[in-house]
Amino acid sequence: MNAFATPPDILVVEDEPELAALVADYLRAAGWHARVLHDGALALADIRRAPPDVLVLDLMLPGLDGLGVCRALREFSDLPVVMVTARVDEVDRLMGLDIGADDYVCKPFSPRELVARVRALLRRARPAPRLPALVDVDEAAHRVRVRGEPLDLTPTEFALLATMARRPGTAWSRAALLDRLRAESPDVSERAIDSHVKNLRRKLAGALPGVELLQSVYGLGYRIVLPQD
Repeated sequence: MNAFATPPDILVVEDEPELAALVADYLRAAGWHARVLHDGALALADIRRAPPDVLVLDLMLPGLDGLGVCRALREFSDLPVVMVTARVDEVDRLMGLDIGADDYVCKPFSPRELVARVRALLRRARPAPRLPALVDVDEAAHRVRVRGEPLDLTPTEFALLATMARRPGTAWSRAALLDRLRAESPDVSERAIDSHVKNLRRKLAGALPGVELLQSVYGLGYRIVLPQD
């Protein structure tokens, strides 16, 4: 895998620490990035800040339970959800599916089966909108072309552009961008994000005069915006 290509990000929300750690280990062994949270309300805030690619969600959470999380999530996101629970009654499974879960796994379960279900959701997920053809981000080759011409970027600038280009229109906080960049550029600080974005914006503007692809989001951070036809 390219060092600058970010693997799928899986968020595990599970209040049993040992089970959460086991699931995360199997997800990482599959080549994905896995994060763990133990609280439903915190999970919702985290998803708004840095949406993962798949959510593995325990039904029986303290405070805001999995059903509440899924119901609230569906008000603003179509993020794929695998719901995990010790409940085996059909009515509980149907309730989870009715409010928006994409798949359902009952405890005890095989971690390998859960990995297979996550892989299936990743495979079925609709591709995110891409940058227009005038900008080509090739993560495998670690290369950006604008109108067919190569754009010279530093590794950090490339990682920033590649990260935001995967989800055009999504507002990324500085903290979320820093989380995604740490694996590739461990020396980047949150304060330095602004400087790297400024340089990236300058290079994009030079290659595409009059087209503002990279926008600031007041009080939050940045986003890539597709030009209107």
